[in-house]
Order: sequence, then structure tokens, then C-alpha cells
Amino acid sequence: MEEFNFDNLSLEDFFGDDSNYSYSTGIPSILSDSAPCRPESLEINKNVVITIYALVFLLSLLGNTLVMLVILYNRVSCSVTDVYLLNLAMADLLFALSLPIWAASKKNGWIFGTTLCKVVSLLKEVNFYSGILLLACISVDRYLAIVHATRTLIQKRHLVKFICLGIWGLSLILALPIVLFRKAIYPPYSSPVCYEDIGNNTANWRLVLRILPQTFGFILPLLVMVFCYGFTLRTLFEAHTGQKHKAMRIIFAVVLVFLLCWLPYNLVLVTDTLMRIGVIKETCERRNDIGWALDVTEILGFLHSCLNPLIYAFIGQKFRHGLLRILATHGLISKDFLAKDGRPSFVGSSSANTSTTL
Repeated sequence: MEEFNFDNLSLEDFFGDDSNYSYSTGIPSILSDSAPCRPESLEINKNVVITIYALVFLLSLLGNTLVMLVILYNRVSCSVTDVYLLNLAMADLLFALSLPIWAASKKNGWIFGTTLCKVVSLLKEVNFYSGILLLACISVDRYLAIVHATRTLIQKRHLVKFICLGIWGLSLILALPIVLFRKAIYPPYSSPVCYEDIGNNTANWRLVLRILPQTFGFILPLLVMVFCYGFTLRTLFEAHTGQKHKAMRIIFAVVLVFLLCWLPYNLVLVTDTLMRIGVIKETCERRNDIGWALDVTEILGFLHSCLNPLIYAFIGQKFRHGLLRILATHGLISKDFLAKDGRPSFVGSSSANTSTTL
């Protein structure tokens, strides 16, 4: 068995470093030609983190299951955007199923072995990448429907299914490097951790593992969304039609929440990358600050998996109506109550087939 080398480990090696970055173990990181970097009083209370994970798990499990149920129940009339949102709910639900394991690892260290380490790391990575890629596809769909009023591509359901399959495949590819190197590590005098074992050339490999996925899995999709929604907003404001503004509220809210949850995490990673390549001077204090920031922003990213159903519930009139209709069909609420709710109408694009039905 190859001997594991601890000589060049950094704080982020144990506090989290690439796409699954935050595994606080209390192990001091070591800078070359300097004393060990020891975390000061920046460690987040583990019980608070576990409580947050438990709440996110329950809300995500309930909310995303309801979203999938409503869309599938009305699948005959669902739009292209609904297909993307269905896949987004699937990604969030799959990730939520791994949250109890992450919570347990915060309490006891990583006691689940290498196989489960790879599986839950894969779920987290695929959730992130599929999320932003699906939102980029929705932005293109809205751009074509509203700015160009075109229906040729976006009306073909079978093409949308292939696009979604392609997104899942690309997400798996982007997540693959982390999964290949991720394993359970049992360092001396500390709790076991789940993180990347890259070998001696750690710094260079970690830069590659960061820059490539962040470029293709975050920066490029983000630029696509900025471009598409910029022109879409301009067209909506020029049209002066309240219905179109109303139909776009959900999509803008979903994108905004995604960015609020995941953008801070990625900005911290960019800062750490700049420090590693020497653009920012590396010090123990900065390493400690980045390790703490990764912990906090990772929790914010995890929180995202339960927020989309809340957006649909508070903003999406048709989602609420669809859910009430299912409850009325199964006798859980009165049909008179459903009638009072009324059936909403939507004008989200040039075609009813491409309207935002949630």
C-alpha cells in the first residue's frame, strides 16, 4: 500500500477544498518553511450545523417531492420550463437524501468508508452542476420564446428530454475528477475525513480540479444566463405587458436564490485559488479565514436544495392550484375550496406550450 504523505497538507485539505470542501477536523495545516497553521476561534458549532442540515433535509424531501408530484400529475399540459424544473427538483431531492450522512460526519467524523464518501460527493457535485446548467437552459428557453418568439425548437418535447439527459451526463463528467480522488482518510490524532487524495503534486492537481469545473460548470452557464435574461428583461419592459412580467417572476426568483446560495461559495474558492497560485499572499490567518468562509458558505449552498419549492408555493399560483387539485381528487380537501382558489391563466411567451406553468 502506498504511504500517504501529510507533509504538504493545507487547511483546506481538511476543511474542504474543491467541490466538497468543508470537513473541519481540527488538524493544523502546514505552510512550507513555517509553523503549523492552527484554526483560532472560527469553528462553527457542530450542533447548529447538524440542526440546519436536518431542517434542510426535511423541507427538501417534502417540498421537492410535492413539486415532482404536481408536475408529473399534470404532465400532459406541462411546458418545456416545467420539464427543466422537474429535473431541478430531482437533483435537489437526490442531494437531500445525502444530508443525514453529511450531518453525521460533522458529529463523528467520516466513519462511512470510501465508497459512501464517493457516492455522497457525487450527489453534491451533480446537484450543483445540473442546477446551474438547467437554469442556463431555462434562460435560453425564455430568451427564444420572449425575445425571438420562436417555437420551432422549444416545442419539441423529445429534444428537451435529450437536452436534460445531456445535462445529467455533463454534470457527471464535471463531477468525475472529484469522485475519482475522493476517499476516506484516517489521519493520526484526528477524526477521519472524506476528501481528495491526489498524491504529492497536490497544488497543481487541485488547481486543475477547480478551474476546469468552475469554468464549464459555473462561469460559462452564468454568462449565458446574464446574456439571455438581460435581453429578456429589456424585451419585457418594452412590451409593457403585466402578464409576461408575472409569468417570469418565478424563473427570476429561482435564478436569484441559486446565485445567492452558491455564488459566495464560489467566490471564496476563487480567492483561495488566487492565494494558492501566489496572486494573494498566503498566510496562516488567511488560511483560517478561508477555511471558516468555506464552512459558512457551504451551509448556504446546502440550504438551496429546499428553497425552490418555497418559491413555487409563495409565487407560483398554478403550482398551488395543481397541488390543491391533487388534494381534492383524493378527498383531502373540499372541492368547494378548490373552486374558490380559481384556475390561473398564464401568458409567459408567444406560445402556451412554453409558458412558465409553475
